[in-house]
Amino acid sequence: MKAVLKNYRQSPRKVRLVADLVRGKKVNDALATLQFVDKRAAGPFAKVIESAKANAEQAGHSADGLIIKKVSVDKGITLKRFMPRARGAASRINRRNSHITVELGTK
Repeated sequence: MKAVLKNYRQSPRKVRLVADLVRGKKVNDALATLQFVDKRAAGPFAKVIESAKANAEQAGHSADGLIIKKVSVDKGITLKRFMPRARGAASRINRRNSHITVELGTK
């Protein structure tokens, strides 16, 4: 019972703050928590948890006893962009992406 979101356009450092909130909780409690989290990653994170929950139900597991067993936020591809600076120089801007993986289990 697993779901993955690849190349989510937010840095892994920011997404991990949301991941730490839901790790180890029951699925329904985690979804309730994410409704009140004031972070941009909370919405996509809830979608990934819903998807993992649907995968578990498709496999024949009850949604009541599911807990979030493993959550990982890994580094995705980095888009390199440049911003012009003084005296003809340029500084690099890294647009980071994340891969979000949620694995559910039973208690």
